[in-house]
Amino acid sequence: MTQRWWFYPVLASLACALLPLLLLAFAAMLAYPTLPSLEVLTDYQPKIPLRVFSAEGVLLGEFGEERRALVKIGEVPDLMRKAILAAEDDRFYEHGGVDYMGVLRAAYSNFTSGGAKQGASTITMQVARNFFLSKEKTLTRKFNEVLLALKIEHNLSKDEILQLYINQIYLGQRAYGFAAASQIYFGKNLNQLNVPEMAMLAGLPKAPSAYNPVINPKRAKLRQMYVLHRMHELHFIDTPQFEAAQQYPMTAKHGNQEFPVKADFLAEMVRQEVYDRYQEDAYTQGIKVYTTIRQQDQAAAYKALRKGVLEYDQRHGYRGPEGYADLGDDTSDESLEEALQDVTDSDDLIPAVVQKASPTAVRAYCKGGQTIEISGEGLRFAQRALGDKLALNQRIRTGSIIRVQQNEKGAWQIAQLPQAEAAFVSGSPHDGAIYALVGGFDFNRNQFNHITQAWRQPGSSFKPFIYSSALEKGFTPASVINDAPLSFSAAETGGEPWTPKNYEDGFEGPMRMRQALIKSKNLVSIRILQAITPQYAQNYITKFGFDAAKHPPYLTMALGAGSVTPMQMLTGYSVFANGGFLVAPYFIQRIEDAKGVILNKAEPVIAGENAEQVIDVRNAFTMVSMMQDVIRHGTGFQAMKLGRFDLAGKTGTTSDSVDAWFCGFQPTVVGIAWIGFDTPRSLGSRETGAQAALPIWIDYMGNTLKNVPEATYTMPDNMLAARINNNGLLDPNGELTEYFYQEKLPSKLSVSPLEKSQSEAVKDQLF
Repeated sequence: MTQRWWFYPVLASLACALLPLLLLAFAAMLAYPTLPSLEVLTDYQPKIPLRVFSAEGVLLGEFGEERRALVKIGEVPDLMRKAILAAEDDRFYEHGGVDYMGVLRAAYSNFTSGGAKQGASTITMQVARNFFLSKEKTLTRKFNEVLLALKIEHNLSKDEILQLYINQIYLGQRAYGFAAASQIYFGKNLNQLNVPEMAMLAGLPKAPSAYNPVINPKRAKLRQMYVLHRMHELHFIDTPQFEAAQQYPMTAKHGNQEFPVKADFLAEMVRQEVYDRYQEDAYTQGIKVYTTIRQQDQAAAYKALRKGVLEYDQRHGYRGPEGYADLGDDTSDESLEEALQDVTDSDDLIPAVVQKASPTAVRAYCKGGQTIEISGEGLRFAQRALGDKLALNQRIRTGSIIRVQQNEKGAWQIAQLPQAEAAFVSGSPHDGAIYALVGGFDFNRNQFNHITQAWRQPGSSFKPFIYSSALEKGFTPASVINDAPLSFSAAETGGEPWTPKNYEDGFEGPMRMRQALIKSKNLVSIRILQAITPQYAQNYITKFGFDAAKHPPYLTMALGAGSVTPMQMLTGYSVFANGGFLVAPYFIQRIEDAKGVILNKAEPVIAGENAEQVIDVRNAFTMVSMMQDVIRHGTGFQAMKLGRFDLAGKTGTTSDSVDAWFCGFQPTVVGIAWIGFDTPRSLGSRETGAQAALPIWIDYMGNTLKNVPEATYTMPDNMLAARINNNGLLDPNGELTEYFYQEKLPSKLSVSPLEKSQSEAVKDQLF
């Protein structure tokens, strides 16, 4: 016994050593049954945002607290997976949830560096933490994290775990998962990323804010380099790939998520409608909305509107820099970026701070990091501001905050944010489907949707509805009305005395109704309204979808003094374009749940099928004929540059040029363009509908109708094409051809049988 005296101390030592392990095992046995169920992993249902798509399936917008785009592991490029493993857990496929070698390596590294600088969380442990645990740094939480990791590894395959990680991890900018982050930072799908972009994303999980390439580009670059080094060390990429990736410039997008097509106003309309139906579930259940918007139409409308507003703005001169930044001696990129931090982006109108300025050259730092030189034509717009004759706050000098833009040739030029607003909407006259909708110049600057919310005077663009009502009262395009002065007393107007004028101030005397519309004669329109009565016209215009209360029954209605929205004008002009049917505009084709089950589908009324016929088809044909002449010979003549003879429409300019419109169509598409100021004021004395709004319409139609065959308008039954003279009388030898309802021919002369047989031929020639 005396020879075994050492046995008891050894046994005691072993017991002391084993006791913590036994206690740990006992704690694990007690804790394991209380761990949360893995059902949330096996039936993974994250909060998926509401997504809005074009008719072709192109993403237009999304709404929700979390930006997500779920992907299957097989859809993730192999190099993307390897980049993630290199950054976070290169032994992922070798360990059982806890990387004991990694723990030892991290412990050694932290010991030798004198602090906790390296962690040992595996991807499985991160999944456990992200789904079930808080981020508090306690031993209990870490212990549960390890147990959960082991449980997850026991129940799920490695690929299933990695798939959960790839879809769930937070990567900054409200992006959850690598697919969403790929779109937000680079505007690409995962399978479109290159090696340096993959490395940039793979570096984000460690600290999404600190390594955000938008907010902290330098720190993000360092993290990207670390990931690339790890990928190279692990032989995931070869040396040429590694060296090329190191030289690749930062390309992360600045600002909010961008989509392939700008449709913010339409996307917001969809959001409101879907929220009204599904409340908060709209933002979390993965609802998908497919709209009627056509990608190319929307892109063309957005570009046309921006171009039209900027051209208008340039006609009225440069107003000076947006602000001033006192840079002092600090001209570092960080200081310049900070000076521009609160300046909002506006697509291609890029904020910049001037570093050096003279009458012949300007050097500026652009938000996002690029330094540019502007000279020659690029300075022309702001040339006066580069001299010393203006007030200090109107001059471009060092520290001035300006806007710059690249022209079509890629050369930089000084620009400015316009003060005017505009709107454009187009749609199908056949069933009311909206093809394009741009509710303002810049949604991020002004969310007010001018298509649906702006009640503006339509001016002369409202005259076709007055003329249409006159046709039902017995007028014809050949009816002669006097273009001569009129004056009304206060008693007659119910307000102020009124002496209406034509736009050009002169008068031309008696003229046919067709001529009056072509030339947009105000005095003729007033006389027509006098003849049919404002009360009749007020009731008649409701056939086109207008609100009678917005158009008081006064003679000023003849000049478009009531209130309309561009959406209402789209509805109204569609009646002419489709032969007299009222079709309601709509923009949602269908709504699907996350699994593709259709929750709601549009059932539009269709012209010629189940839509209500609100005006005589002969009336519609006659009005189309007259509005074709507005483009061929009248105020809309600019549109003839498109080289088409199937276009019809009407310009609109209100008093003092406060609002400018062009409303027009072709049998397959109707387009409405408006421009004005939110706080109504004059656009300028010569800024008519033809000058300010029509160019937007032309640019859009030029793109949309590029491959659309020219259409013809078929003359309806019970109409005749007859020869008339300049006085609007039937004349077999007349040089003009006019269209009449069969029962409403002018009474002085009769139509010869020959003319009746020729009417079809005349129609083919003109339409």
